[in-house]
Amino acid sequence: MKNSDNDQQEAELTRKLEGWLDRLEPLDQIVRSEALAYIDTLTKPPGSLGSIERLAADLAGITRELKPRVSPVAVIVMAADHGIAVEGVSAYPQEVTVQMVANFLRGGAAINVFARQIGAEVTVVDMGIATDLEEFVPKDSTMANLELRKIRKGTANMLHETAMTKAEAIEAILIGADIAEQAIKRGAQCIIPGEMGIGNTTSSSAIVAILSGHTVKEVTGPGTGVEGERLLLKQQLIEKAIALHQPDPKDGIEVLTKVGGLEIAGLTGLIIAAAAYRIPILLDGFICGAAALIARSLNRHTVDYMVAGHQSLEPGHRFVLEELGKEPLLQLQLRLGEGSGAALAYPLLEAATRMISEMATFQSAGISDSK
Repeated sequence: MKNSDNDQQEAELTRKLEGWLDRLEPLDQIVRSEALAYIDTLTKPPGSLGSIERLAADLAGITRELKPRVSPVAVIVMAADHGIAVEGVSAYPQEVTVQMVANFLRGGAAINVFARQIGAEVTVVDMGIATDLEEFVPKDSTMANLELRKIRKGTANMLHETAMTKAEAIEAILIGADIAEQAIKRGAQCIIPGEMGIGNTTSSSAIVAILSGHTVKEVTGPGTGVEGERLLLKQQLIEKAIALHQPDPKDGIEVLTKVGGLEIAGLTGLIIAAAAYRIPILLDGFICGAAALIARSLNRHTVDYMVAGHQSLEPGHRFVLEELGKEPLLQLQLRLGEGSGAALAYPLLEAATRMISEMATFQSAGISDSK
């Protein structure tokens, strides 16, 4: 009877996910082309604002608006723990996850600082932190919103068993979609996904290796700062986990289930919801990139709504961007996560939208156009 109930739950969750995926449509190429043509009428030589012009056109195609908006922007930080962390794959102990969540809620982390700079609301989501949050959450946590959506207390150790069940993976995606939907209904015109979870570069490296076809050694970097023998151990453990589970690279849910993370699944949901509501999702670094590859495997149209905020120092992120066909807005040698790089890149999106909305045309300014 229990297996029957589990099957029924999994089927219902799958139907809900399919409902989200069925809403996705490609970027509107007609509006994008119209935007490019309009940009050429602005008071500047054609193409002289380079990537900003292409970004503005992409945002027009995403939103179906010739003069798109990306403000207000919502920062959503997904937090969860990883069973593989007990194997020493991180320079920090697992309890740092919950400690950093408390720091987010006090407003003291890098993402809080950068979010304040761009006027963004920060929401922190407990997707699967191993510790109960109550003793860590500050009573004056007014700097960020907290969503308690814990599915389980961290993933299982993927070195010995699947990280989570299929139902848990889909549920985590749906939670991410729900959180994004709430932010959008509150007025958000752009989503910045962030994450926190000790061990999540290990999980992300496994995902990226599987979905990109590159080797584990090619995609796996220092994460929080492991080097030498510890980095080699990290790579070997990932290879063992992949060999044990042999996930199908054509099945994103299976990849998540076997080697993923609850926060990575949540990030996947954020991406899907942004695409469904036709607003840009401004990707952060390597972990967000792993979620982006999962989202693409579920529906290729999700890629149309992604903007690459930056290229991380993590070696695998370059391969992620190549897979997605995205050029990063920034390259600042970042490897923090949290959504920090995307928050730093966000002003470029605002600049692109203001360019197309506020610049004068040659005709309106009474300036002679080029011949």
